[in-house]
Amino acid sequence: MPTHLSLRGLTRRGLIRGVTAATAVTTLATGLAACGGDSEAAAKTGSAGTVTVGQLSNGAAKETALKVSEVKSINAELPASVRKSGKLVIGIGALPAGTAPLNYVGSDQKTLTGSEPDFGRLVAAVLGLKPEIKNFTWENLFVGIDSGKVDVAFSNVTDTEERKKKYDFASYRKDNLAFEVLKKSTWNFDGDYENLAGLTVSVGSGTNQEKILLEWKAKLAKEGKKLTVKYFPDQNATNLALGSGRIDAFFGPNPGVAYRARQTARTPNPTRGAGTFSGAGASLQGLIAATAKKGSGLAKPLADAINHLIENGQYAKWLAAYNLANEAVPTSRVNPPGLPLDNS
Repeated sequence: MPTHLSLRGLTRRGLIRGVTAATAVTTLATGLAACGGDSEAAAKTGSAGTVTVGQLSNGAAKETALKVSEVKSINAELPASVRKSGKLVIGIGALPAGTAPLNYVGSDQKTLTGSEPDFGRLVAAVLGLKPEIKNFTWENLFVGIDSGKVDVAFSNVTDTEERKKKYDFASYRKDNLAFEVLKKSTWNFDGDYENLAGLTVSVGSGTNQEKILLEWKAKLAKEGKKLTVKYFPDQNATNLALGSGRIDAFFGPNPGVAYRARQTARTPNPTRGAGTFSGAGASLQGLIAATAKKGSGLAKPLADAINHLIENGQYAKWLAAYNLANEAVPTSRVNPPGLPLDNS
């Protein structure tokens, strides 16, 4: 999980949209909390060779059926124990309440859905394995990997140099922060902190994005320019402030911004993403990665399966279904440079 995006922090800061879908989210949270931390909640793969992403997503995704076939040459790369088992045990750290659009209980109040478990199912299909989804708290997700209960985590885990001491990674998504503005706003972040001058921006307290924003504020102050930073108790209050014009923008994790843009599309105050910034800072593009036990032999076949999905178009369609196309990577890499030790 990114250092700026713990599941518990997401829940506390309200990145599950609460203004337009409060009732539905309460239902989802209740359903997920009732789901045992080690229980399987895997959606059924459709007809042979088809994986449907966005099922039961309660509006977080556009349901999309994708044709995915086993690649026997990649299956042959798997460790013998995994290949013989015929299944890929996928860990998700979504307890107690989950986070749309990443991982949460769907509209049937039992099936774990979201971009992360769906991508795990796509990768399993390429590997010719049956996906078995196990849901944990964030901390117990890593215990599951360590103990062998989990083959791989697809749970918005950031590649960091600290985590590389114990885990191998296969990257599959950019780890981005984003600015959220009203759709009618003409402002966009161009990658340079200078164009934040004169704005009022909200951010979550104690987050990595707050650290970045306050650094920009200090730089602007030295230049005699002003950036006002405001804090609100939860995401609902932030949404109201944005809708009423009390703030110009919100700065937070890109998946949450993308989710709210979809959820608010037909409301009086629709929002949009107004530019992204790497969660690892200006010098390194942060990456989200499939996470396996170090030395397990899974990282290469996982990366090869992801690259197969990229090359054949299913990857782009999966991201588009969840409004996350701006987090696409050109290729999956095994253990790429991660968030440095002094910031991880």
